[in-house]
Amino acid sequence: MTTIDPDRRGALLAGRLRAIVGARWGVPDGAAVGTSAIGASLTDREGGRTWVLVDDDPARRLGMALALALRGGDTDRPHQLHVIVDDAAAEAAGILARRATQLAAPVEVWRAVGLELFPVAAAAPATDPAPPPVAELYRPVLAAAGLEPVVEGGELIGELLGLEVARVVVGDDGEAHVEAGVGRFDREAGAMMFAHLGEVDALARAVDVVRRQRRPGTEHHPLNQLVPERWLRAVLVARPDLVGAAQLHPVGSACPRRNLRENGVATAVGTDLDGRPVVVTCSTGVDLDLVPSAADDRLTHAPGARLVLAVPADDALGITSDLAALLRQGAQVVTVPDDWRNLSTVADP
Repeated sequence: MTTIDPDRRGALLAGRLRAIVGARWGVPDGAAVGTSAIGASLTDREGGRTWVLVDDDPARRLGMALALALRGGDTDRPHQLHVIVDDAAAEAAGILARRATQLAAPVEVWRAVGLELFPVAAAAPATDPAPPPVAELYRPVLAAAGLEPVVEGGELIGELLGLEVARVVVGDDGEAHVEAGVGRFDREAGAMMFAHLGEVDALARAVDVVRRQRRPGTEHHPLNQLVPERWLRAVLVARPDLVGAAQLHPVGSACPRRNLRENGVATAVGTDLDGRPVVVTCSTGVDLDLVPSAADDRLTHAPGARLVLAVPADDALGITSDLAALLRQGAQVVTVPDDWRNLSTVADP
């Protein structure tokens, strides 16, 4: 497969966007064309409009597109935003359109076929189904191994400080079993390495390996660097008072991550100190899609609930508050101490 130079690809995307906008609206005089990590953009400052052609993973690109629209307009009054997605990504475009419905900001999502544009209908709210009853029988097994049972996308997984260490798999025959390991490939390797062990012993071996590394104060290691936002969620489930909640439990996201290295959010639902429903979405580092992802998770689990965006103090960026202000139902940014990992504990089974 031929790899296109990034600069060349950016120029091609910018040229295509200019042609699309010209065919539909006419290119405004003085419009500024640019490229970014998500594709190409065209900004009409005088007319208050921004167009963004998303190149990859459109379902998770609304936040960055909104940031471009905010930069093009006033902080509290973004440009009219048109997000354009290629026809091949029609399903993802529907998710992006669903996320756009949670905004009070003027956003339209289009599907491009050649130079012709078609409006994209919002996808139905995502669901987070329960695991089969046969899988639920393994919940006490995970808990006895020192793992937190978490339901995500209809599957039961066991996490240690937010990192998946085991998953309950239901076979074609309807029988369930536990696969131990960090991620799918590690589980497959573990199945071969621990084939001579029973499920409980294999699970204990995997937990022991992860426990030695995924704890506060250990040296830098992949096992304590993966999915930090899920580690933060585990801390908040144990210490909900840090975000003004009375109790929280983890839930799956509307757009589940595809692998352990992918940037994402981690969400929990529960009640606040006044007994009202609350959704808490955790993020670490810089994730411009935090606000759309959190709003989408609220739509999935508790529409109308108070939404809290939990981030470490050093990661509380102004753009996050600016984007949160664009939601139809507001969201509160709550910071946790930057040493939040030190607030976690690893229980022995």
